[in-house]
Amino acid sequence: MTFDPNAYGPAIADLLIGDRLPELGPGSPNEPARPKIQSLVLNHTLGSQRIVDRSSAQCCYAALWLWHDFLDESHSLSQEIETASGSYWHAIMHRREPDYGNAKYWFRRVGEHPIHEPLAAAARELATEHPKVQQVEWDPFAFVDLCEAIARGRSQAERLAREIARVEWQLLFDYCFRKATGAS
Repeated sequence: MTFDPNAYGPAIADLLIGDRLPELGPGSPNEPARPKIQSLVLNHTLGSQRIVDRSSAQCCYAALWLWHDFLDESHSLSQEIETASGSYWHAIMHRREPDYGNAKYWFRRVGEHPIHEPLAAAARELATEHPKVQQVEWDPFAFVDLCEAIARGRSQAERLAREIARVEWQLLFDYCFRKATGAS
């Protein structure tokens, strides 16, 4: 998948400009992004698209907060979304918090997700230079373990994990956006 921020309209593209690698931990909130995200949420808009699935739109808002390291705001939204995608954003937030056990709890609630197959393929491609990191199919629990090992200094695969986390975010955001707006 080629991720094109412009596919989501100018307001969202503005929030996704750059080649950012997400933090594996909490990061520091990007305060200049706050009013832009708040504007989307308050106006119930996703770029220039009409919302047809409210819970998927909420997932997109949670994702944007998370992308800019506003974990509390993301958490407030994702914990209220009772869908697999809502649980997925909730799990990612806890993985970053870091609360690895709670992240695994929420990943268990996700179960199989439509992004797992393309995510596994992307992770395999990204990991070609890391023989210790192998993905046949996507295992969110193994990825939580990898993030924890990196945080504890037991793995040198931080760059790889951040690249995988970026693809995970992009795939899940795209999936939620398409559901929210009824795009095919």
